[in-house]
Amino acid sequence: MTTTQLAPLPKVALGSLAFGVFWLLAVFPSVPFLPIGRTAGALLGAVLMIVFHVIGADDAYASIDLPILGLLFATMVVGGYLKAAGMFKHLGTLLAWRSQGGATCSAASASALFTNDTCCVVLTEFVLELAAERGLPAKPFLLALATSANIGSSATPIGNPQNLVIAFNSKITFLQFFFGILPAMLAGMGVNMLMLLCMYWKDLEGGRAITDDEVAAVKEAEAVEEGRSPAVALSSVAVLSLNDYKSGGSPAAAHLRQRQNGNVHAQGDDADSVMSENISTKHRWFMQCSEHRRKLFLKSFAYVVTVGMLIAYMLGLNMSWTAITTAIALVVVDFRDAEPCLDKVSYSLLVFFSGMFVTVSGFNKTGLPGAIWNFMAPYAKINHVSGVTVLSLIILLLSNLASNVPTVLLMGDEVAASAATISASAVTRSWLLLAWVSTVAGNLSLLGSAANLIVCEQARRAPRNAHDLTFWSHVVFGVPSTLVVTAIGIPLIGKINI
Repeated sequence: MTTTQLAPLPKVALGSLAFGVFWLLAVFPSVPFLPIGRTAGALLGAVLMIVFHVIGADDAYASIDLPILGLLFATMVVGGYLKAAGMFKHLGTLLAWRSQGGATCSAASASALFTNDTCCVVLTEFVLELAAERGLPAKPFLLALATSANIGSSATPIGNPQNLVIAFNSKITFLQFFFGILPAMLAGMGVNMLMLLCMYWKDLEGGRAITDDEVAAVKEAEAVEEGRSPAVALSSVAVLSLNDYKSGGSPAAAHLRQRQNGNVHAQGDDADSVMSENISTKHRWFMQCSEHRRKLFLKSFAYVVTVGMLIAYMLGLNMSWTAITTAIALVVVDFRDAEPCLDKVSYSLLVFFSGMFVTVSGFNKTGLPGAIWNFMAPYAKINHVSGVTVLSLIILLLSNLASNVPTVLLMGDEVAASAATISASAVTRSWLLLAWVSTVAGNLSLLGSAANLIVCEQARRAPRNAHDLTFWSHVVFGVPSTLVVTAIGIPLIGKINI
């Protein structure tokens, strides 16, 4: 077993200080003495690591995980096209089913196939819209999305970055990985959904459908905001009312259905803006086709290349470049200026991750995370209940202090080497246990998972119905959920052998 030595005391102290600054600003982005926000806080932590000579400049650049940034960037682009193609309209139907139950199933299923980060990028705004339309608080929906995305992502090697590292180092096949964690993932989904309903039942009972007058007010406000005539907007409500009364419904319901399905183009809804028709920039071939055929072709192509991307993942091709290739294929086939699409990418989020990578790498160089493992390793044997408990607590702690990917990189080989002294099957189970606990550990706090931070930042930046998911509001639910879901899933790991 590799022994990790602590760095000299000044380096440990300064590195801990820099990491503390990053952690403080990530948790409290608007502290009175330094209200610079999470993104700038991550950059400040990275700069302090370099200024304090905890990490060298070259090592700092090398610590930035470009494949993860490339994957995140590309999936934001692909997600925009899939949203325009109406894919998430179908997921929205599941989200609307029994409120939290739909959110849990949809987020978990999508995370297993599209990674938890992708799921959170494309569904956060939709979840906010769904909560607003039902007159419900946004917090339970956002928590359902973030926590379920993390739990669902545990089931496949492509669900999250740490699973990719584990699958590569352990040589576990896709099917072995999937069936080894599937029982725990399903149980975790059920428990997480039940805890959400129990904790926020009273809040969810207060929902109501918005009235026709509120629809008119919203449309009038949107018209003023977009520079259109309020009279035109109100006349569209009248048209909706007439048409919907003919079909036996309410105008409010009609408007909500059209907003949810992304069909209200004239009122400024940007759901189809990525593939909106701009005839002046289209090729003559597109102009000769009917509008319906052009839209059908572009939407069909988005589905086809996305399926191809998933197949490429399963075949073991590079995830980052596969996603980038898919994104550029969609841009090229759309055959118009891609700037509106690229403007939808959350570049501040990419900068935040860059700063976080440098800060976490510098903290690891202090030797503190390694020292924790060296001290606890003798008590973390996987063939005893007490050992599994200690090991799980170590993973939970380190995953929330140094993030789950560095934790996996730090502990993976050591945990597998310890399990190898027991049996070959214990080695496989140790890798799967590491994947399960490090992934579910992300639900403990906002800093535990990139998916949590994505939901938080996307919700704060939402053009409508913006919501600030605070550190403490997440911890209140995240701590009990993480402990219970982790404990229930551990006995189920590796029960199905392929």
